[in-house]
Amino acid sequence: MKVTLERAALLRSLGHVHRVVERRNTIPILSNVLLKAVDGQVRLRATDLDLEMTESLAADVAQAGGVTVPAHTFYEIVRKLPDGAQIMLDATGETGQLVLRAGRSRFNLQTLPESDFPDLNAGAMTHNFVLSAADLKSLFEQSQFAISKEETRYYLNGIYLHTLAQDGGVVLRAVATDGHRLARIEMAAPKGSEGMSGIIVPRKAVSEVLKLCDNGEAEVAIEIGTGKVRFTFGEVVLTTKLIDGTFPDYARVIPTSNARRLTVDRQPFAAAVDRVSTISSERGRGVKIAIADNKLNLSVNNPDSGSASEELEVDFDSTPLEIGFNASYLMDIIGQMQGDTALFKLNDTGSAAVIQDRDGAAALYVLMPMRV
Repeated sequence: MKVTLERAALLRSLGHVHRVVERRNTIPILSNVLLKAVDGQVRLRATDLDLEMTESLAADVAQAGGVTVPAHTFYEIVRKLPDGAQIMLDATGETGQLVLRAGRSRFNLQTLPESDFPDLNAGAMTHNFVLSAADLKSLFEQSQFAISKEETRYYLNGIYLHTLAQDGGVVLRAVATDGHRLARIEMAAPKGSEGMSGIIVPRKAVSEVLKLCDNGEAEVAIEIGTGKVRFTFGEVVLTTKLIDGTFPDYARVIPTSNARRLTVDRQPFAAAVDRVSTISSERGRGVKIAIADNKLNLSVNNPDSGSASEELEVDFDSTPLEIGFNASYLMDIIGQMQGDTALFKLNDTGSAAVIQDRDGAAALYVLMPMRV
């Protein structure tokens, strides 16, 4: 293989694909990125056996071929080369090395054979549809925070993406929960997604998809097959295995009869929660909310450091109520909302709260109470 590339284009592509490679690997080839030169372009590919990312970029190909090199080392070399540099890659010698030249710089990198590099073959795809990058980002970004990090409940370690009939139409819905809070985001289902099986997209894949959604107007092609899903962002293709498990019946934990309605100004409320929780301990991040006569009192008591309280004017249409929440979880939810106000639908001290921007909003959150 012998090619010449522009440093900026190579750096941009490496910046995408090298993130897939884990820093520590027991299988040496998984520490490498595959470079495949053919027909005036170079294709980069990296994988951790669960997630694979490929990207193609234009290049002057003097000799076609393929080779693998250490991903993070290669990325750091290209990153540190001067802007505007022309990079020449040569793996035509008998040394088993890739020679990188740029200006007066020269690097010899150890390689492993292209034939050893694994291929995450996606197989046949049963459903194909297109979303704007902005819509995909909205689905994932507003629900990502609720993904469970508890490995024993592996079926909660991702976002559950599925379609369902609703009000005479079909919606595409993303759901995540860790058992303490739940996020449910929905939008009109795009053509081609109807009838798709529910899939659980792993946390790492969700994170990489969000990093690729930088151009909100771009379209993302989504293909779903048995055990895998593929996201195509122009020249960047991300393929991931799905979590093989059954997502719980989340509808059962969403209260439908919470009659007490509390409306707060979102940003002042979030700032007040942040202030009073400063006094709380790391172990127990509980904040007590007492509501009566259109006034809300936030309070925290920590035997080790003291107490704090703050009062806000609110709109509350029911009898007085006291309830406690984890302050961090509460701020995570409020931080995802986009309106000026937040609507809390409450029942009693021991029941979960439903939180939305307003009635019928596309994003719905459920937060379990805690003793404080």
